[in-house]
Order: sequence, then structure tokens, then C-alpha cells
Amino acid sequence: MPMKSIAAAALSDKEFNLPEIMTAGILTGGVLFILGITGLMQIVYKLIPLSVVRGIQLAQGLSFALTAVKYVRKVQDLPKSKALGPRPWFGLDGLVLAIVCACFIVIVNGAGEKNRGCCSAPEDGGLDGQRNNDESESGRKSKMNRLRKIVFSLPSAFLVFVLGIVLVFIRRHEVVNEIKFGPSSIEVMKFTKQAWKKGFIKGAVPQLPLSILNSVIAVCKLSTDLFPEKEFSVTSISVTVGLMNLVGSWFGAMPTCHGAGGLAGQYKFGGRSGGCVVLLGVAKLI
Repeated sequence: MPMKSIAAAALSDKEFNLPEIMTAGILTGGVLFILGITGLMQIVYKLIPLSVVRGIQLAQGLSFALTAVKYVRKVQDLPKSKALGPRPWFGLDGLVLAIVCACFIVIVNGAGEKNRGCCSAPEDGGLDGQRNNDESESGRKSKMNRLRKIVFSLPSAFLVFVLGIVLVFIRRHEVVNEIKFGPSSIEVMKFTKQAWKKGFIKGAVPQLPLSILNSVIAVCKLSTDLFPEKEFSVTSISVTVGLMNLVGSWFGAMPTCHGAGGLAGQYKFGGRSGGCVVLLGVAKLI
């Protein structure tokens, strides 16, 4: 996930350009890397109360939800982060289609994991007089359970994403000619002293608390909740966030970090193995 404070600074300040964004990512990554390899992040992890972490997760969820509602209600100019006006009710980019997609996701994923364990057939009755009725009822419930299992196993978010891609080509045929496959060319960036200074003050300083709490500590806590059989270390998480920014930012890569919101979303919609992350990375490179 992109580092939100750095991205917000870039959107709000026209003079906070690519060099400042990259230096902010390098400095933030450097601090996280040092906190990880020295073991200081482990101390921070033990000192932060669980209630603070849960508050961060709640705030992230509400923030994503409110942003989604804003994007649905208003037509957006995403590069400028501005609303262009109310969205029409009908059409390939209308509110009705958005509501249908939202209902589809809620129906498929809204029941929760515990409520999906309904796919085992009930036991037959013990009395001979009720055996036929029990078998008939069991057959009906078995068919219903199989149908529920199929519905609950649908990759709802991926299907909605594919629908969105298809609608893009339907609405704008000329977009086919604008498609360019990657990876993009790579070049080492050069930074001035002013870029380092501004990147530190306006980018790294406000980003560090968010990265420490949401990208390291909250991710480790949430990972333990979602995968209790596995062991997670704030040291390794902090080091990986630091390394990917210490390396990527020199070549123009957007400063990125782990995020509790992204982890929760991927888990909820079925992305629970390293393979899905690899596929996502390959798709982004292409």
C-alpha cells in the first residue's frame, strides 16, 4: 500500500514533487529498518496497548468506508483528488450498478466465516416412521448447503473488478490504444539537499507514526488474529518495509508499506497465501 501521509503531501502541495516523495520514502524506510534490526521495534510493540491498535484498525476501516461512499456518490477526478459532480443513477457508471455490486459482495461475504459452516448434512431421525421424511428433508438441506457453499466460495471482489475492467472497454473503446505493457524503464534518481530537507519535514515526519502503528504493529497484531497457528515478528515486518523503500525509492518507486486495511481486505476476499501476493506483483509489473 502507498504511504498515505506522503501521498497526501504530494496531492496537497504542488512543490512536493517526485524527488521529495522519494526522499521521504527513503528516510521513512531507513528509520523503520534501523528500528527493526536494533530490536527497538519489539520494545515499541510491547509498550503500545492493544486498545490503541484496535482503534487504528477501526479508524482505517471507517476511513476506507467513507472514501468508498464518497467515490460512489460523486464522479471523481482521481489524479487531482477532486469531485466533479453527482453521479447519475443509471448507466454503466451509475449508482444503481454500484448498489448492485455492493449487495452482491455483502451477500457473498457478509455472513462471516463462522456462519458458513452450514454444509454438513443433518443426522437422520432414529425412529422408523420418520426415516423417509428425514431423508427427504436431509436431501433438500444438502442441496441448499451445496448451493450456499458455491455462492460463498465466489471471489466476489475479483468478479466486481473484472466487471469494472470490461465496462471500461465498453465505455471507452479508444482506451485499447492507450494500453502499454511494462515493466517501466528504470533509472537512478538524483536528489538535492532541498529535496532531502522537504522530504523529511513534510513527508517522513508525519508518515513515521502512521507506519509504525498501522504498517508494523497493527499488521503484526492482525496477522496473529487471522493466522493464530503461525508466528509473526515485528522485527521482520519492520525490516521488510524499510528495505523495500530503501531500495525502490532510489528508482522512482512510490513509497509503500504493509497495511492492516489491505491485509484485512485480502483475507476477507480469499487472498490468504503468498501466491496471491506474487500474482498481484506480477500483474502490476505487466
